[in-house]
Amino acid sequence: MEKIEQIVKQRKWANGKLLMKYNSRVFKAVQQLEQATFRDGALPKKVKELIAVGISVVNNCESCMQWHIGEAVKDGATEREILEAVEVAFEMGIGPAVVNGRFALEVIDGLFNKAAGGRKKPAPQHRRQKKGKINR
Repeated sequence: MEKIEQIVKQRKWANGKLLMKYNSRVFKAVQQLEQATFRDGALPKKVKELIAVGISVVNNCESCMQWHIGEAVKDGATEREILEAVEVAFEMGIGPAVVNGRFALEVIDGLFNKAAGGRKKPAPQHRRQKKGKINR
């Protein structure tokens, strides 16, 4: 809990500096964008907060997780709904690794085919015998 309290304290401090000391127009615009984004629309605010929870997990933004989980709770999200948003993030985090693995396979294929003189090794052929068994 100490880490969460520190995140909240740091957010309040930084936001105060940006708004009060520096009067940051850009930060004010960011806050306006956030308010416009998280209004009820075709998607209720609660659903938008749950989406943000998942994105926060994938992006490894602890401050974002703390904020959007809290906002989701304020908007009526249940513990189970928040957990499922996190579980979707698990899959989305794994997805890019699977996609990147396809590129790795291309590199492997290219290197090993190049080493074989540019010829592709034929894939093993499976032939059926009369009794329905497969020869390899």
